[in-house]
Amino acid sequence: MSTGAPAHDWSAAQYLKFEDERTQPARDLLARVTLQSPKTIVDLGCGPGNSTAVLESRYPDAQLKGIDSSPDMIRKAKATLSHREFAVEDLTSYSPPGPVDLFYSNAVFQWLKKDERFEIVKKLMATQPTGGVFALQVPDNLSEPSHVLMRETAENGPWAATLSTVGRDTFQTTQEIYDVLKPVSSRVDIFHTSYYHALESHEAVIEWVKGTGLRPYLDPLGPEEKEGFLQDYLKRLQGAYPVSVDGRVLLRYPRLFVVAVKK
Repeated sequence: MSTGAPAHDWSAAQYLKFEDERTQPARDLLARVTLQSPKTIVDLGCGPGNSTAVLESRYPDAQLKGIDSSPDMIRKAKATLSHREFAVEDLTSYSPPGPVDLFYSNAVFQWLKKDERFEIVKKLMATQPTGGVFALQVPDNLSEPSHVLMRETAENGPWAATLSTVGRDTFQTTQEIYDVLKPVSSRVDIFHTSYYHALESHEAVIEWVKGTGLRPYLDPLGPEEKEGFLQDYLKRLQGAYPVSVDGRVLLRYPRLFVVAVKK
């Protein structure tokens, strides 16, 4: 879920408001992992432990550890799966104590600097045995209205100067991913899925992105600016997302999946 130390801690409660929707990609990623009985698994950016629970349900006998840079996320994960090991770790400096059969990462690597992402993946894969798997999933939504309008709101208000450096790097293309992983992999599978989340309202869309993508925009603002930002952003969302026949709003959410098998 999170990687390096953030300016403000992530909120497990906010993230889990949409637990089922956020966990489905974790299930879909694991469905493409063909390992039968890995001995060691590390959940990179485990968040509140929802992805770790998915891993445990399939591999109950594995030595399973979750790491995340967010103390609040790790507290929640420990409370949910007290019999498993969790630790506050920064992914950019993390090094496993021994070989890991499966590295698994649900929605983490998009937060890293672009030039660091696959250097970290390759560094961790170098610790894996032949046949080990590195599986990751990231949102691919920077061109979706939810995120385009987030940036437009940031650029067109009294908070523009404060938020001028906020944003995340674009992710590598599928060709770039394949070319960087294939030299160290016997197989690289890449796939893409768009989820359509039927949320209660436009306000619910804001609640969704508050848990992840909107957070870097809101954290630097004071209470009044934050309220003004959210009001402006809501108006833009209302113009971009139609209301469905049942009153709900469909939030399209594309995600990119990568499963690499160590050579």
